[in-house]
Amino acid sequence: MNTNPAHTQWMARLGMQHPIVQAPMAGTSTPQLAAAVSNAGGLGSVGIGAYGAEQAEQHIAQTHALARRAFNVNLFCHQTAAADAQREAAWLAHLAPEFERFGAMPPAALRSIYTSAVGNAPLQAMLLRQRPQVVSFHFGLPEAAFIAALRGAGITTLACATSLEEARQIEQAGVDVVVAQGMEAGGHRGCFDPEQDRLLSTLALVQILVRQTRLPVVAAGGIMDGTAIASALQLGACAVQMGTAFILCPESAASPAYRAELQSDKAYDTGITAAISGRPARGMVNRLHLLGRDYGPALPGYPMVYDAGKALHQAAAAQGSSDYAAHWAGQGAPLARAMPAADLVATLARELAQAAA
Repeated sequence: MNTNPAHTQWMARLGMQHPIVQAPMAGTSTPQLAAAVSNAGGLGSVGIGAYGAEQAEQHIAQTHALARRAFNVNLFCHQTAAADAQREAAWLAHLAPEFERFGAMPPAALRSIYTSAVGNAPLQAMLLRQRPQVVSFHFGLPEAAFIAALRGAGITTLACATSLEEARQIEQAGVDVVVAQGMEAGGHRGCFDPEQDRLLSTLALVQILVRQTRLPVVAAGGIMDGTAIASALQLGACAVQMGTAFILCPESAASPAYRAELQSDKAYDTGITAAISGRPARGMVNRLHLLGRDYGPALPGYPMVYDAGKALHQAAAAQGSSDYAAHWAGQGAPLARAMPAADLVATLARELAQAAA
C-alpha cells in the first residue's frame, strides 16, 4: 500500500477523502457527475477537449457552482495533424456505402473539429481566469510556459502516460502527478505518438512508473471495484482513475443506447480502433471497428476521422441505429454498476476498506 506522504500530499491539499479520480470522459462526463464525485470525497473531472473556449468556460463555471470540493479539468494536447486530401477522400469513399445504407451522403471534405490546447491562447487564458484546482493533460503536454502559469496560479497538474518515456517527459515538464493508463482503459489512448504505443497493461505500467519516476502515480485501466483499487495501491499507486465504472451513473451524459449496450453482452467485447476518431481508442466493438480492420490505406489524422464518424453516426441515429456510436468502454465494462455517483464512491470506499483490512 502506498504510504509515501510525498505521493499523497497533493490529494490532501485538494481535500480528497478517497483515492478515486473519476476519468474526464469528454462527451460523457458532466458538471453534475464531476461535482457528485468531488462532493463525495473523490476527484471529479470534466473533459473540455471537444469544446471551444466559450463553451468550455460555461462548462467549468457550471461545475464550480455545483462542486463544494476540488475538481479536475482535462485538456486535449494533441499535435494538430496536417490535412491530407488524398487520404481523406479515400476514407470517405470507403465509408460511402455505409452512408448509402441510410440514404445519406458523406461529407464533401473532413474538418479538424477539435482544437488542441497546445498554443491555444484563448483557452489557456480562460483556464487561468476560471482557476479550477486541477488541470490534466491527454495526448501529450502543452508548452512549458502554460504549465508554469498553472503552477504559479496554484493549480495542481496531472498528465497521462502510457509508457516510461512519456512519464519521464511529464516529470521533466514539472507536472505534479502522472496517470498511468494501461491498455485495458476505455476511451482514447493517451499516448503522445500512437505509432510508439507499447500497449502496456495497467499492472506492468504502474510498477514501472513507481520504480522509475519520482512522481505520484495514479493507476488507470480496468479498475472497477474496491478490491481492484486496493491492488493498485498495493503496487505503489497513490490513487486510481476510473471512467467506465461511472458511465451508468444517472449524472453521466451516456445515451440510452450506450447504457443498454454497457449492460448487455456487448460489454464483453471491447477493442482498440483508430477508425472512429483517427486516434486509437477502446470501446465496445461496432461497425466502425470492423470497417477499420478491413481498410488497407493509412487513415487520415485526428480529429478529421472523427468528423466522418460523427456524420455517419448522425445519419444512422436518425433512423434508430447506434452501429457507429463511439461507446467507449474499458475491459472491465461487464462490471459496471448503475447507481448514483455519490453512492458509487461510497461503495468503492467501503469495498476498499474491506479489501485493505
